[in-house]
Amino acid sequence: MAKLFAAIDVGSYELNMGIYEFGQGEMKIIDTVNYRLDLGTDSYTKGRLPVDKVEELCRILREFVRIMKGYHVTEYKAYGTSAIRETRNTRILLDQIEQRTGIHVDPISNSEQRFLDYKSVASKGKDFSKTIEKSTAIVDIGGGSMQISLFDKDKLNVTQNMMLGILRLQESLMELDASPGKYDELLEEMIGSQLSVFEKLYLSDRKIENLIIVDDYVSPITWNRTKDSDNPGFVTANRFMAFFERIREMNPDEFCRRYSIARENLGQVYIAATLIRSVARSMDVKTIWAPGVTLTDGIAYEYGERKKLIVIDHDFEGDIIACARSLSRRYMGDDKRSQTLENICMTIFDSMKKVTGLSKRDKLLLRIATILHGCGRYISMYNLAQSSYDIIMATEIIGLSETEKEIIAGVVKYDHAYIDYDIETTPTGNLGKEVYMRVAKLSAILRIAGALDKSHKQKFNDIKAKLQDDTLVITVRTNKDITLEKGVLAGRADYFEEIFCVRPVINQIAKI
Repeated sequence: MAKLFAAIDVGSYELNMGIYEFGQGEMKIIDTVNYRLDLGTDSYTKGRLPVDKVEELCRILREFVRIMKGYHVTEYKAYGTSAIRETRNTRILLDQIEQRTGIHVDPISNSEQRFLDYKSVASKGKDFSKTIEKSTAIVDIGGGSMQISLFDKDKLNVTQNMMLGILRLQESLMELDASPGKYDELLEEMIGSQLSVFEKLYLSDRKIENLIIVDDYVSPITWNRTKDSDNPGFVTANRFMAFFERIREMNPDEFCRRYSIARENLGQVYIAATLIRSVARSMDVKTIWAPGVTLTDGIAYEYGERKKLIVIDHDFEGDIIACARSLSRRYMGDDKRSQTLENICMTIFDSMKKVTGLSKRDKLLLRIATILHGCGRYISMYNLAQSSYDIIMATEIIGLSETEKEIIAGVVKYDHAYIDYDIETTPTGNLGKEVYMRVAKLSAILRIAGALDKSHKQKFNDIKAKLQDDTLVITVRTNKDITLEKGVLAGRADYFEEIFCVRPVINQIAKI
């Protein structure tokens, strides 16, 4: 039996809702509703939305509720992007929305939003898989910022956010009070200053062949113009450059008629096209793909993935891990040490799952913590714990919420020190008891793993762990001297036992 689901995007300049049908392992969209409402300008410049904008926002969401009832939709998910999360009174605003419309809107971080956009592209199936076989970049343009993500061998391994959103750039041009004739030059300067840094950091030894574009203006135009061709959405870079010149030279009214866009959106189309042209030039790409997807596609795709309503071919969790490994290498991380810690942590995690109350998602967070545990050495070997924490908190890790990122940072920090018992004074204290306990449990596991490789010499690869009543027996097969590891483990066992009421002990077996 087919299942209907509604995905709602409360965006910076539009509110979008998609009605999706799931059946026979597939997802298809059956209706879309779009309302233009500029929330971003007030949010970015004033930090709050005026009363009339809140009234209009609630009116539109009530209309969404009416449409959902007409389709007999029983489940929905609504997300608020940068215009919502950058208001100073976000909690008050969201409470007003829910009380007046019945719609619960979750604000999502930039990394979560971009990951959903990424999943929306993945919903295109074979075209997506085939494109990322070669070196590929995704440029995801929103109202507040632009994200560039790089693929290597089917894996997403670099992602960087830049404050180059359409509304931000448009507002900057207005503040400069420049004549329209100066817009080209000013945009190139604003965009180029940030792109040049990206090039130096990530493109010096890469050759990007394909560019995937995700935005609300140029991507739909490109998709609609090519959807009946043999390769819908695909154009050569040269063809795109020709399109850009048409925007600059064609009479505005004629351009809007030809490409079916509203006259008031022409400025945003031009800024989006300028951003895409700048990225395409800096990477010297040959092919551009506009899949014509929206954030609501990603929301629905994630819902189908979570409910096991669709078949997922791509390993998204692997992308998050690949990005963490790339971050570790940036800060001169020790790959062998990280792999050893990961092996030990995963073995202990699996053996303890009946008594920890930890989830599969917690296991992923622990894996990332093992990868990033030593990144702070790049800054300070003396103040390793705090330096590692600061690096992780200052870095965007795509696919993770801010809470999850702080859990990882806390776990890494308390790998090097006992967690503070005063919940109010810990870095994660303001996130509440549930998060505090996740940090405590995961850090206890990582501390034991660190003890078992205290020498950083990877003295054993063969490790097993078995829970026996109130004892965790960790069996290692090695002929090397592990006196150091046994001594450090004994010193850290008290903390582990305090958290889980289980005492870890090491059992050495000679390697034949």
